[in-house]
Amino acid sequence: METKSTDKNILVKGLKKMGISIAFMFLGPTVLYIAFSNQEKILYIPLIVIGVLFCISAIYFAFKGLNTILDSMFKSKKTR
Repeated sequence: METKSTDKNILVKGLKKMGISIAFMFLGPTVLYIAFSNQEKILYIPLIVIGVLFCISAIYFAFKGLNTILDSMFKSKKTR
């Protein structure tokens, strides 16, 4: 018989990934704003690249975090 209950260890891993995602959600736009406000500086292109990578990382970690949280709630104990 399958029992459905939340696996706390997997839930904590998912919440950590979501925390990383939230950090990147703030860092990405901040770095992009700094880059676009200093277009004449030499670090303009590297800051844009870093900002875009932070934004992509935020989306990736949000997806992985949500997926992990849902797995902790809806996967049965028998399949693990």
